[in-house]
Amino acid sequence: MSLLDPVSHALAAVVATTHDGLTALGADPDSGATWVLCIAAVVVVVRTLVLPIAVHGVRLAHANARARPHLAELQKRFKERSGDPKAAREFMEERRRITEEHGVSRWGCLPLLVQIPVWIALYHLLANLARGQQVGLMDAAQVASLREATIAGVPLADTGYLGEGVAHLAVVAGLAATAALLSYATQRWLVRQNTVLTDAPEVMVTVQNIMPLVSAGGMLLAGGVVPVALLVYWVCSQVWTMAQSAVVWRWFPTPGSQAAGRLEARTAARA
Repeated sequence: MSLLDPVSHALAAVVATTHDGLTALGADPDSGATWVLCIAAVVVVVRTLVLPIAVHGVRLAHANARARPHLAELQKRFKERSGDPKAAREFMEERRRITEEHGVSRWGCLPLLVQIPVWIALYHLLANLARGQQVGLMDAAQVASLREATIAGVPLADTGYLGEGVAHLAVVAGLAATAALLSYATQRWLVRQNTVLTDAPEVMVTVQNIMPLVSAGGMLLAGGVVPVALLVYWVCSQVWTMAQSAVVWRWFPTPGSQAAGRLEARTAARA
């Protein structure tokens, strides 16, 4: 038994319950569209549950942006006294005061890591269902139905780019490319413009510049080894991520970022 089994079973319960509900409303229980809606329901449930963590991340980014100039000034003040133990203690005390004053969390972005077990559990859930294994509330009939369900003739349980003909490649590559494109656009035009890189180390700037390509490229590579059902999840999840990032970019930008400058310009134009 895996430590992630409770999470997988909870996600399976969401899929099973959504499938039962859609079937009760008259949807075809074996239709690919019905199962796509079930997968989309998982996205809605998971992302809604972790929404407080996303809000925490936005607040933390704002707190860091407010504290950054003060911390930079503090660093300059104590630069020439770096070898003095008394100065080191004073530096740490002043740094602690600044971070507390501006609400910088000492735990940093650790709460965001809570999402990683959910992603891993979801991968194992969909992979097990694709192999015909029952998980949690997903009974044998539902597992068989999911395995037979298709998108444009391609089974949701299939894995990889190569399959039966060009249609298979087109569907799988299309899903992977859509997820990759959404990820790239979100990272390039929303997240990056909402990130403050002033006085940031060159390594951090480089990472921010290549992150959109790395994220998109990773999804394209993974598209060849994961079930089609997981690609559907990625597309739905990236749509949510883009929408959520757009809301933050437009209305709650990080102080000092390009997005914040745009907001200030829009506010000034309306005044």
